Amino acid sequence: MKRFRRLWPLVFLTILTLAGCMDTAVDGENWTPAEDVPEVPKKLEKSESAGMPTLSVYDTSEDEISEMDIETYVMGVVAGEMKNDWPLEALKAQAILARTFTLKFCENKTSKYDGADISTDVTEAQAYAAGDVNDRVRQAVNETRGQAMAYHGEYPYAWFHAHAGGTTELPSVGLDYEKDDPAYLEPVRSRESSKAPDSVKRWTAEFTKAQVVRACADAGVKIEELESVELGEKGASGRAKTLIVNGKPVSAPSFRIQIGANKLKSTLIDSVRVEGDTVSFTGRGFGHGVGLSQWGAYAMAERGDDAETIIRHYFKDVDIVKLW
Repeated sequence: MKRFRRLWPLVFLTILTLAGCMDTAVDGENWTPAEDVPEVPKKLEKSESAGMPTLSVYDTSEDEISEMDIETYVMGVVAGEMKNDWPLEALKAQAILARTFTLKFCENKTSKYDGADISTDVTEAQAYAAGDVNDRVRQAVNETRGQAMAYHGEYPYAWFHAHAGGTTELPSVGLDYEKDDPAYLEPVRSRESSKAPDSVKRWTAEFTKAQVVRACADAGVKIEELESVELGEKGASGRAKTLIVNGKPVSAPSFRIQIGANKLKSTLIDSVRVEGDTVSFTGRGFGHGVGLSQWGAYAMAERGDDAETIIRHYFKDVDIVKLW
């Protein structure tokens, strides 16, 4: 028995040493096999001193490309996508998603700005506000340094939005995603924070008939004079996948982008009315409704959930791995 007690520390040390040779999940309880950890995109140079990838970032506000390490870029994204006084665990969840989004983009896409790996153009990538980075944002990014989501050895799509209106949605419905819906994304209940502004909880948006006709044309469906607008096919959350305009189906996500996504705040539309020259939509939530809800993350962080728990609520069966 004494001999066993002498050997046990050596066995335990060996187990820890072997585990330390592998990339691990951040909860410290489960490890992710090395073959299930995505590679850093080869086109990204790795800083020898910092030990992390560097990015060429085109800044739309400065009209120039800057070289920075990925963690510096992620700080600017977190500050651009969330208010810098939000609960720390919500900011940490956003940091992990921002890092994952960046790596996925650099792996699969090319920036429309020559010479850049990614940009601060929200039509291409993520919001960016380096001037709003404070100590809280720095803490959130530093405490998640090198962490990203992984799913079966690949980077998943790290989609997020402002307010789910109570339930998230599949990419095929919320984003017009044309491939099979990823297995890691399913509609889930999302308890949004009561601190969210009333303007995103429930809203009304009004447009002229001419604006609706133009948005339909820009979405690929030409009509002459507007006669009727109805809700068409819906997803599990109740979001409109299509609108029926003069009897013709129009992609609801595409229509929303064309008519103004900050005014028609989501496709979780409860009703639509045509009265005179005015078309009125009433609905809930803000954003496409796919992936993480930021106000949902706020609520979860307030009640004590950590960043990994928040992410795993919205993304099924993903691992959180440390890449550097």
